[in-house]
Amino acid sequence: MSALTLLRVALQVVSRNKMRAALTVLGIVIGVGAVIAMVGLGKGASSRIQNQIASLGSNLLIIMPGAIQSGGVRSAAGSASTLTMSDIEAILREVPTVAEVAPTNRTPAQVVSGDANWSTLVVGSTPAFFTVREWEVARGAVHTDTDELSAAKVCVIGKTVQANLFGGLDPIGQTVRIKKVPFRVIGALASKGQSAMGSDQDDTIVVPFATFAQRLGGGQRNLVMSAFASARSADDANKAVAEVSTLLRQRHRIGEGDEDDFSIRNFQDVAKASEEVMRVLSLLLGSIASVSLLVGGIGIMNIMLVSVTERTREIGIRMAVGARPWDILMQFLVEAIVLSGIGGVLGVGMGYVASRVLANVMEWPTVFDVESATLAFAVSAAIGVIFGLYPARRASKLDPVEALRFE
Repeated sequence: MSALTLLRVALQVVSRNKMRAALTVLGIVIGVGAVIAMVGLGKGASSRIQNQIASLGSNLLIIMPGAIQSGGVRSAAGSASTLTMSDIEAILREVPTVAEVAPTNRTPAQVVSGDANWSTLVVGSTPAFFTVREWEVARGAVHTDTDELSAAKVCVIGKTVQANLFGGLDPIGQTVRIKKVPFRVIGALASKGQSAMGSDQDDTIVVPFATFAQRLGGGQRNLVMSAFASARSADDANKAVAEVSTLLRQRHRIGEGDEDDFSIRNFQDVAKASEEVMRVLSLLLGSIASVSLLVGGIGIMNIMLVSVTERTREIGIRMAVGARPWDILMQFLVEAIVLSGIGGVLGVGMGYVASRVLANVMEWPTVFDVESATLAFAVSAAIGVIFGLYPARRASKLDPVEALRFE
């Protein structure tokens, strides 16, 4: 028989018992849909993490002062004041792989404007902060080197602060009081969203570094809580870490074999590690979901064996009028492939819908990956061949005489 005839006969047989056919393909539908939904969730999570890391800035390095160790107890990184403005200036001067460095100090503070108030994080930094963090302003402008030198009482506010203090009003030119010190708002930052650590990056106010030290930080102009540095390129990031580390060890007179009194985080490495974790997670979720495909394949094989038994006389008649064993094998094999193919198509649709539903319910991004959907459909078709082959071979090997006698 021709391929078209085989397909037409297979569709007629499937449509003859719609309920049984629906139950047979259900396992394939669930399996394909689950694989697509799980892979979509994994890729969505990976995309979200990569976007959050990218929102911190390109080729970003974070330099933290060291930890205090007293009586055998080691405090967290940043608890010791081992990083200074002199270190920052030396990095800019002597490390060619670093493009910009932004020293930062920070403190939580209650901010008041008119009858509104909001508790937020106040960051003191130089104008390089906005370049390194790739943080644009939605309105107004950021502070300048002149503001830094004069310790001007100006500030740039994040979107969350703007929403809670000013609502829909234009904040530019307005006055806010930070720890009872008046600051003039000169800029409103564009939204950054959540960081990779889950904090709201928009819930912040940035003031000049010198102003922070003089007005909010107790006059400590030389000490730095942390610094954001930008490598000149992604390829230079690891080299920049090594060069900055060598420079700081020399400046801090750290002996060979002694621990650093600082730490440097390379977010290129963080991004790669996160990507690898999410890739493994996607594979794991997809593997777990693919068990349903195996169950669906077993269901197809069982139903096809039942079909062979039910149609034994039909097989005998076909053989009696000239059908070859190959024709019988192909007839039942095509029926199995049709069943798994229908299940694959419905499963792709189910996977797409499930991805959208999960994204809305869990408020988590999902990615409908065409490649994984195509692969899942191909696997479902292959399952039809693999699990349909045994029943088809069994049908093709029936003795025509015995088949005609079968009741």
